[in-house]
Amino acid sequence: MKSLFDRVVALFLLIVCFPLLLLLFLLIRFKLGAPVLFVQERPGRYGKPFLLYKFRTMTNQRDASGQLLPDAQRLTPFGMRLRAYSLDELPQLWNVLRGELSLVGPRPLLMEYLPLYTPRQMKRHEVLPGMTGWAQVNGRNAITWEQKFELDVWYVENRSFWLDLKILLLTVKRVFPKTGIRCEAGSTVEKFTGSTQAEPVRREMGEFDRAYESG
Repeated sequence: MKSLFDRVVALFLLIVCFPLLLLLFLLIRFKLGAPVLFVQERPGRYGKPFLLYKFRTMTNQRDASGQLLPDAQRLTPFGMRLRAYSLDELPQLWNVLRGELSLVGPRPLLMEYLPLYTPRQMKRHEVLPGMTGWAQVNGRNAITWEQKFELDVWYVENRSFWLDLKILLLTVKRVFPKTGIRCEAGSTVEKFTGSTQAEPVRREMGEFDRAYESG
């Protein structure tokens, strides 16, 4: 039921939002250049990697040695507005339609974080990641990594169709007033530095791999 609901809603939103998507595509191409889409490998259910699609929000400015400048220097005011209203996330509706992402679930983070989670934190990968989630409607980037992961695990342990509907409604309520965004803290979220319990997590990942291979 959840998968069918996700795909039907994603298809509907892609059709309804097509004019907005086209406008954003043209604005980003004009203001930030090509490519318009930011594509990055992220972990899905059981840590299986997939390609996540977003609208780009940063320029390709580089220093004298050809290295990309820090994110904070490459993020333009236009890009910040896209992020503030989550407009950069709209291409992920395609990921939902493909079954790689859900409308609601723990946000897919970076592949490099996988070996850094504690066994409890790893539970966030027992379900499909989502465009929005319980952590996003309870603080977005204004809470700590530990708080985010605890909220993600709570969702996994208490998930239901009605909870998903509640999160979707709360997402609309939170996004437009930009609740939970620490504008004063800079343009990008600080990286997760991980846990010291790396070895238990590697064993947990082995269990995930076996679960995935067995279907």
